[in-house]
Amino acid sequence: MEITILGAGYVGLVSAACLADLGHHITCIDPNETRIAALRRGEIPIYEPGLDLIVARTTANGHLRFDTDPARALASAEVAFICVGTPPRPGDGEADLGFVFAAARDIARFARDQIIVVTKSTVPVGTGDMIEGLIRRMRPQLEFGVVSNPEFLKEGAAIADFMEPDRIVIGAQSAWAGNIVASIYAPLTQKGGATILRTRRRSAEAIKYAANAFLAIKLSFINEIADFCEAWDADIGDVATGIGLDRRIGTDFLQPGPGYGGSCFPKDLRALLHSARERAVGLRMVETASAVNDARKWAMARRIREAIAGDIAACRIAVMGLTFKAETDDMRESPALAVIAALQREGAQIRVHDPRGMEAARDLIEGVTFAEDPAACLRNADILVIATGWREYAALDPRAVAGLMRGRKVFDLRNILAPGAWRAAGFDLRRIGEAQPPVSIAFTADEPRRDHATLGSVARQSFRHPAPSVGETLVHRPAMKPAE
Repeated sequence: MEITILGAGYVGLVSAACLADLGHHITCIDPNETRIAALRRGEIPIYEPGLDLIVARTTANGHLRFDTDPARALASAEVAFICVGTPPRPGDGEADLGFVFAAARDIARFARDQIIVVTKSTVPVGTGDMIEGLIRRMRPQLEFGVVSNPEFLKEGAAIADFMEPDRIVIGAQSAWAGNIVASIYAPLTQKGGATILRTRRRSAEAIKYAANAFLAIKLSFINEIADFCEAWDADIGDVATGIGLDRRIGTDFLQPGPGYGGSCFPKDLRALLHSARERAVGLRMVETASAVNDARKWAMARRIREAIAGDIAACRIAVMGLTFKAETDDMRESPALAVIAALQREGAQIRVHDPRGMEAARDLIEGVTFAEDPAACLRNADILVIATGWREYAALDPRAVAGLMRGRKVFDLRNILAPGAWRAAGFDLRRIGEAQPPVSIAFTADEPRRDHATLGSVARQSFRHPAPSVGETLVHRPAMKPAE
């Protein structure tokens, strides 16, 4: 099928590459001439594992092209996907639909009859109606359909999410338009058994916001439960596992941390809340999840500050991880930025490192030292803060780190470090939602019952550190899997 993708950003580029890999003929357009020129040279402007390989393969076989001219790209297109940004407006958080309507106007000007317009950008409920009205006013005689087909891509795993989706949502007011969009995904439904959900257009738009809101609520919930566990000497790892084994709950998004960030959750919750206020609908759980997340980021900085005895201005802090999560170069609303800003206001000396986010970070953070590698970041540091759960950091050898740092305090805000090895190497390791002090209890069948008051002291007496890991390099191979 001949498909034009409007927008060569994160969603547009991933969608274009994957659809081309499914055998469609894709033209991906963007008004940014520099970006298109780079893509034609094979240079990918974002970091997404595996994307460069698919782009190289599909451009080589002729299934994927890049252009800046909407007239040329839309002249023969059967389907046009709108994949442009919808950033929040300053002040009220409402989604700015300027790029969406600009794309719709290009479609109205240049598209042929029977074009199917597919909105993949995250847009407020009712946007499809506005797109349809705009195109009809500009081209009253044009035969077309408008379909909502929201994306559910996780940064760092977008290729797998596209090719092996949990579901494909198609919201259309006519069976004709919905059937054409469904046929685009036939390779996925036939090969992998992907489920297609057909809905009204407004329902599809609502599904995207509702899904992100629910996941944000789940993240804020587990972060509050982590604080509860710390207060009562329970361990969030055990608690998260225990509730995650309940099939009604599931294990995804139960990893505690410093708060969520990125391009979707913060922006989409604000837009959802704005839409709710327009219709006088109360979304208290969503409001609370957003507020909890905002407070969470600053709370992480407070716990670090409270652990510093004396003048913070004399304290050297190594912050490792700047992107909002691992396996992406996206810095948008990263918790690390809030933690760094709060510590800077206190006067701390901060050195930072990230495997992928350094270039973007230089435009966002001032007054810090950018380290070329983990060793340079750690050298003579008093405190280490793991702010993003990169695998490279989970594999650090604590004995090698001890040889580089001046101090021994470590704040693992992602719970990726192997606690036994780090504590055996002499570190004061602080994790999210962990009992203090950490305990390991072995019960025997003939052990007498103890009341609640004595259990804690017995457990603490039975705690033993495991032997330290062996290795002379900065890399240590922990047994645990790092969190995403």
